[in-house]
Amino acid sequence: MPGTLESGRPREITGRFVLVCILAFFATIIAVNVVMARFAVTTFGGVETASSYKAGLAFRGEEMAAEQQAERHWNVVAEFQDLGGGGRIVTLIARDNAGRPLSGLIAATRLSHPTDARRDVTTELKDLGDGRYGASLDAPAGQWDLVIDLSQGDQRLFRSKNRMQLR
Repeated sequence: MPGTLESGRPREITGRFVLVCILAFFATIIAVNVVMARFAVTTFGGVETASSYKAGLAFRGEEMAAEQQAERHWNVVAEFQDLGGGGRIVTLIARDNAGRPLSGLIAATRLSHPTDARRDVTTELKDLGDGRYGASLDAPAGQWDLVIDLSQGDQRLFRSKNRMQLR
C-alpha cells in the first residue's frame, strides 16, 4: 500500500520531503519555460520592421514616392513560368501610361514569405529589352508577397506589393 511503511504505519511528511516536492515542482516549471522560450526564439524568422522608429521617419518619404508613382500611371505585370522542382522564371512587363515599353530601368523582385523572413527570395532581373525584365529563381510552392521595385540610378520609381499563390 503506498504511503505506508512495512510495519503498517503511515509515512510521516517531513520538512525535507515538502522542500524536495516544492523544488521539483518549480524545477519542472522553469525547465518547461526554458524549452518554450528557446523554441519561440529559434523558430521565429524576424519582424516586419527592424526599427519602428526609423520606419516612422521614412514614412513621409514613402508617401511622397507613392504619390509620384501614382501620377506616372505605369502598368507593370509579373508572369511566372514553372520549371519544376521549385525553379521558376519571373518576367516583368513594364509599360508607361501610353503603353510604351519602359526600358533601361533596374528591376528587382522579392518573394517575401508572409510568416518567415528567412525564406525570402530576392532576385535582380535582367533587362530583356522592349520593357521586359526577367530572371530565374528558386521558390517553392506556397503563399508569398511579391514585391516589385523599378529604379533608375538610386531613385526608386515604382514599387508594388501583392499577395500571390505559387503552385
